This record gives sequence, structure tokens and C-alpha cells, in this order.
Amino acid sequence: MPPAAETVRDEVDGGEGDGGTRRRPGLRSVLRPGLRSGTSPRGPLAPAAAAPLAASLLTAALLCLATALSRTYPFGPVTRNIVDLGQQYLPFHAYWRALLLGETHGDAFLNWNSGFGSNFLGDIGTYLSSPFDLLVVLFPADRIELALYVVTAAKISAAGAAAALLLLRLRPGPWPVAAVLGTAYALSGWTLNYGATVPMWLDGLVAFPLLCLVGEWARTARRPVLGPLVVALAWIANFYTAYMATLGAAVFLAVRLLTTEESATAGQQTDGQQAAGQQAAEQQAAGHRIARQRIAGALRAARSVLIGIGLAAPLVVVVFLGTKVADPTPVTTFAPAAWTDLLARFLPATASVASPALFIGTPALALALTLPFNRAVAPRVRAGWTAAVVLVTLSLQWEPTHLLWHAGASPNGIPYRQTFVLSGLLLIAAWLSVAQGVPRPAALLAGGALLGALALAARGSVDIDAWTFPAFLAAAALALAAALLAREGVRRNAVRTAGRLLPVLAVILFVVAQAGETVVTGKRIEEQQRSEVSWSPRTGPWHASAAREAARADAWPRYRTDPGEVPGGNDVLLVGGQGADYYSSLTADVTSSTLASLGFGYYAKGRHPVTLDNPVTDALFSIGTRLRSEPTEPVRQDARPRAEVTATTTPVPPLVTVRPREARAPRPGDSAFVRQELLLGASVYELPRDTRRTGRTLTTRCPAGSDVWFWAPEYKGSATLAGAEAGGTAVDFEGKPPSVRAPMRALGTVPASGEVRIDLLPEAGIRLPRQPVGCLVRERLDSAVRQLTATGATRVSAGGHGVTAELPPGSTGVAVLAAPRISGWRCAAGDAEAVPARAYQGLVAVPLDGRATTVGCTFRPPGLRLGGAVGAAALLALAATVFLRRRSLRARP
Repeated sequence: MPPAAETVRDEVDGGEGDGGTRRRPGLRSVLRPGLRSGTSPRGPLAPAAAAPLAASLLTAALLCLATALSRTYPFGPVTRNIVDLGQQYLPFHAYWRALLLGETHGDAFLNWNSGFGSNFLGDIGTYLSSPFDLLVVLFPADRIELALYVVTAAKISAAGAAAALLLLRLRPGPWPVAAVLGTAYALSGWTLNYGATVPMWLDGLVAFPLLCLVGEWARTARRPVLGPLVVALAWIANFYTAYMATLGAAVFLAVRLLTTEESATAGQQTDGQQAAGQQAAEQQAAGHRIARQRIAGALRAARSVLIGIGLAAPLVVVVFLGTKVADPTPVTTFAPAAWTDLLARFLPATASVASPALFIGTPALALALTLPFNRAVAPRVRAGWTAAVVLVTLSLQWEPTHLLWHAGASPNGIPYRQTFVLSGLLLIAAWLSVAQGVPRPAALLAGGALLGALALAARGSVDIDAWTFPAFLAAAALALAAALLAREGVRRNAVRTAGRLLPVLAVILFVVAQAGETVVTGKRIEEQQRSEVSWSPRTGPWHASAAREAARADAWPRYRTDPGEVPGGNDVLLVGGQGADYYSSLTADVTSSTLASLGFGYYAKGRHPVTLDNPVTDALFSIGTRLRSEPTEPVRQDARPRAEVTATTTPVPPLVTVRPREARAPRPGDSAFVRQELLLGASVYELPRDTRRTGRTLTTRCPAGSDVWFWAPEYKGSATLAGAEAGGTAVDFEGKPPSVRAPMRALGTVPASGEVRIDLLPEAGIRLPRQPVGCLVRERLDSAVRQLTATGATRVSAGGHGVTAELPPGSTGVAVLAAPRISGWRCAAGDAEAVPARAYQGLVAVPLDGRATTVGCTFRPPGLRLGGAVGAAALLALAATVFLRRRSLRARP
């Protein structure tokens, strides 16, 4: 029999454990026809459509209600921009909107705004490649926070719909219950604690149930073309969480293969008169057929996954190679959470980044815990799914499996990013236990006892909130009432009015219990996160003023416009301009190390370089206009920030300059002042050799009228240039190695006496480099700028991912593009063939021989060709699949 003609029988309908197929009356059998698993008699809307739709709407409503109760934007005045949501995802989505609408200087390959030039295709594949992210174009630029909230809500709602659809595909049952369980998956603790503030991870939440459906199609030899396309979409949307979802779907498929049989090949019951030998032979043959079918199903699933990942390769390979050259984060050693804390995370209103977020709602969890004891479900199904849930839970706590879930590298920050997979498996278990009817009292009692023991064991956890046990007890009481009503409805005559109403009331109570507990959990997690982690204010008049000034002053590529410091991070992505500020998981090591060596600061262990208001680095990177902001009121969580923004324009060299020869290589121990001078090609600082430190005071001498600069990247505290004539004020430094590096800062002007005294007020021990003080002589800098301008490019033009510069005739030495030499740059002088760019003190460089009068550089993301080749091969494999499928269908009688 052809695979497509095979029918599937799930072994779930055993009686009291005797292996029979007698079905008992259940919740579904006493609900009115519109709630059953068949098509509604009132219209064409089948449960396969009703459950996903209801799950999506309920999920959106509960998410918005939790947001409103926490007074969070867009339903309240308080910012929701905590940690990376405000510093990373909001700016990226703002820039994505501008790029899609053609309002940026760069293109999909190169982002000219950030990090003085960064690989944007890698960032697209990491943060912005989800189809949901296209929704940002529907919102105006000043409503980007609302756009991001809508994108987030749409992803979470889609996850609920996908989960509800999967549940009904696994087993017929009451679609309202499937919808509620789908919502429980979409609004699990993982979503509320992690996913809602890391929108790119939500694509994995959507992907897991869809990839499980792909596994089902592979198992039953259906949809061989759609399956790879779904896999490709999941991996394109966010390959990081799609990888975890794929592993979870593999667990799902393994359990399905081991707990279901093909009825057409399962072997018939032999007549009592048949010989024992013939019976054994037939059973053995049936076993072999089942084994072959299971292997074939697994191979079909592997084919779908491989083709799908291959189709996504043009993006995935670029991101993968981008991570290889990204600024490395410190190695993280995995430490499993305390079991008390792990158990506590099943309960409502708990939040932590140090333990897995396992909340799925007390009613849903109670149903999942009844599965091992539910004798109405076949023993093999109970054993398979119970083992899967237990083993996946244990895998969270064991380092080898932890590394497997995270592709071999323990992540910084949240260590339990795969928890959404366990949430999905728990809700599948809950559905299997309730789909054919409310579990019997013995199963309910056993599951309730497990739930009570879990809560009792978790009572001492530090993650328990004041709302945890009140919400848990209220939800448990409502869930118990729902179960009793449903059981009573089964007991009564289903024809009577009361018998019909009781199950409906049971579903209502179930919805209220699950929804109420979820809203309380969402509200409390929002409030806890705002009080315990870093945050950024909402976008407001400060950002609008900076954006207007940046647009007015923009003169790219004649010179750069740096917007300076704006609340949040990735400032140039929010307000425009071209600066150093850049926060991405793919921030190139070259960018981070080059800028840090020149005195720039950073956050996030190097992956978030920030602006440096220094005239020497402005000259080095051709920053002709710099914006400076003065806040007019304190920055608060519940108000939009305001500031006065001013723009200052100064002469700087062009974007492409010519250096007569290679500068000497930096030596270990060179200060940021020396590194700046090496790149500039001129001595502009007076570097005192006799700086003395006495307690908390530094003393030295510098030329009168020069500017005192203090470089102490690991220092945390304040520094003040003492003396009324110096006019010094306290300047703060926020060094916190290895995560935060403080930028070089100006302290004031050297008085006429030439004496420099710097008072330090450290918050801890004083950590200073060997040469912390440099005095900038402006006349020397002005001379260097004039020299580089005179010998530099006479004209510079820039496209989406390339630069062309016209040089003075006879230029020799090295042409230097003021952009970090990240992987992907190729350059040529004159008509020569483009080759990988050289590096000059970390910047893009092109050797000159005196004959070429132009230089050109283009950027192509590394891995684009390789990914394209793999994608083309996968496309051919998909075409072959289509051809073979059509031929198979034509060959059938």
C-alpha cells in the first residue's frame, strides 16, 4: 500500500488498562455540537480553524490585559524597554523600518550608521528576518515602540494558534480546551519572563508546534513539499531558537513514532484455530513492517529538515560566519539551578534569569500531571510522553545536554533559553490526558497530589513572590471546580439541559482559572523586571529633537554626523547619523578592539561600543558634526525624556585619507593616546612622564591651555580637575570589567601654571592604566587635520555597500577608509581587480603606487556565496521532491 494511503490509529482508547478500545463518555461527548471535534452545524468553521482563532484572540487579549494592569506602554505611561529590548531590538526595528522605506544610506549588506560600518545582513538574520517584523512599515517613525509591541503580540498570538492547531491534529477533542491550552503555551513563563522582551526568540515559540506538524506530516507521508518550506521559514525567521525548536520536534517525532502504529500493517488478530507458528510468523512480519515504516518516517523528517535548512542557508551561513568573527564574550560555565528554584518556576508570578521559566498555568499543569495515571490513555502513550517530559526536564540541568540545546556554547545571560520546548511538551501531555474526557477521579487525585507536592517542595525558593501562592491556590480551586462540574455532566443524562450546561460551565471555569493566573503572572513579571534590571525610557521629545538635528546636519559621505548620547542604546539607529554606537551579537571583534584601543567605551563585554566625544577620534573617523544633548528633566520610567540638543560642526579630513607610509605597529602597553596618534600620523598630545599618584590624587604638568583628557577604562567613580582656574567639574566613569569599559573623558583646561591635579573619588579600588593622562594641544591637531585634508580624497561617493574616492594625482602610500576592517571588505586602486582589503591600524586600507587616482571598496557579507550555493542545491532537491511526488500521484490507480 502506498504511504499516502496508510491510515493512522493512535492507541489511546484502552479501557481500564486492559488494552481494549472501548471509549468512555467524556467532556467532548456531552458538549453541544458546536464545541465538538466535528464541523459545526451552524457554519463551515471547523475546530481546526475555530481553536487556533480562539487561541490567538484569547492570547492577545490576556497579553494586553497584563500589560495594562502593570501600567506599561502602550496601555500605561511606564516604559517596557528593559535591558536589550530598549538598547537593541527597538533601535534595530526603527532602522529596519527606515531601510524598508528607503530612508537609509546603507542597504541589506552594510549598515553605515552603526559601528562606523557594520555587516547588516548578519543583523537581519539575527534580529529582523521574521515575516512579522515587516509590520513595522505600517507605523510612523515616532510610533516605533507601538510597532514593536504589535510585532511582539502578533508573534505570541501566532504561537498560541499554532499550538492549538497541533493539539487537534494529534487527537480530536473539544476545541475550546485546545484553544486554552494553546494560549497556555503562548503565554508560558518563558514568554512572559524572556520572550516578550527578546522578540526575536518568539519566532522559535511559533516554530516549535509548526515543526511538530512537519514531523507528523513526515510520519504519515504527507505534504513533502510544504514540510521543508515550513522548516525554511522557521530557520530564516530566527535560526537560533529554530535550532532548539527542531531538537524539540525531534523529541516529539520520536515519541510519536514509538507510540503509534499503522493500522493497515499492524497485523490482524489470528483465529484461535491457527497454528502457533503461523501466528508468530505473522506477528514478526508485522513488527518488521512497523519498524520499516518508523525508519521511513524518520528519514522523511530528516529530508524535510535538511532541505529546509538548506533553503535558509543564504542567511544562516552569513549569521554563522558572523558569529565566528564577533567580539568574543567571556566563557560561561553552566551551573544548574537549585531544584527548589526549578520547581518554583512551575508556579505563577515567579521571575528569574537564573532558573528555567516553566510556568504554564496551574490548570494546564495539573492536567499534564494526570497523564501518567490516566488509565483511559494507552500505557505506551502514557509511558512515552511521561518519559519525554522527564528526560527533557533533566536535560535542562545537565551540562552536556545544556550545551546540546545551545549548539555547543553556554550562553551569557539567560541560560535556559530552550524552556519553551518543555512547556510545549507539557501541554501536549495535558491535551492527551483530557482530549477524550476529563480524567477519572483516581487520575485527578494522583495528579493533584503531585501538584501539591511540587508546590510544597518549592515553598522555600527565593523566586517565590507574594502573589505566587494566592494565585496558585485560586487557580487550583477553580480548576478543581471545573473538573467536578465536567465529571457531573458526564454522569448525568446528556440529553437533559443540566447535563448539557455543566460541561460548558466547566470550560468557562477552566478558562477563568487559566486566564486569571496568566494575567497575574504577566503583571507581576513586568513589575519585577522594571525594579530589578536596567531599563531605557520611552522614545520621546529628546529622540525627536536629535533626529531632526541629525537629519538637518547630515552630509554623508562628505563627513559623518554623530548624534552623541541619547537615552537607550544603538542611538544612531534610533535617531540617524553615523557613529560608533552599535549593539549586536555580531559586533565584529575588529570593531570592538579597534575602538577600545582608541579610548572608546563599551557595554555588554565589548559588543556595545559607544560614542566618544573627542576631537582626535572625530578627525580619525571624519565626524564633522557632533550632536550634544542636555537633559531638561530627570529621565524616568513613567515619562518621555526631554533635552536640548545642539549641533556643532568642525573641519575634519574626508572619509578617505592618504597616509605616506605604514605607521609602526602598536606595542603592548601603548595608551589610547599613543594609539590615536599612530592612526592620525601626528603627535597631538603632550603625554606627561612624571604623573604621580598620592592616595586619591594624581599630579603632573602639561602645557598651559591644553585640554586634559583622562583615560581609565576600568575605573568606576569620578574624576575632577582641581583648581578654580581649571574650571573642572566632577566627571563620572563607569568601568566594570569585563562587561563595561569607560570611555576617555575631558576634565578641563590646564591652568596657566601648567600644574594638573586630578582628584579621584572611587567607588572601589582605583584601577588605572600606566598612562591615564593626556593633554591635547589643539594647534597640533588643527595642523594634522589640514595636512590629512590636503592629501586626502578630493571627492567621496558612497552607495549602499560601497565607497569610491577620487585622489590627488601621484598619491602614494596607503589610502585609508575611516571604517573598521571587518571581514567582507574588498578594495582596488584604479582599474585593478578588487582583493580583500588591507588593514591600517584596524581600518580599511588600500596600497597606492602613485598611478591610481581612484580607489573603490565594496562590502559583501562573508558566507553569502557559500550560503547561496547551498540554497541553490536545496532548491533543486525541493524541485526533485515535487517531481517525484507528482509522478507518485500519477502512478496511483
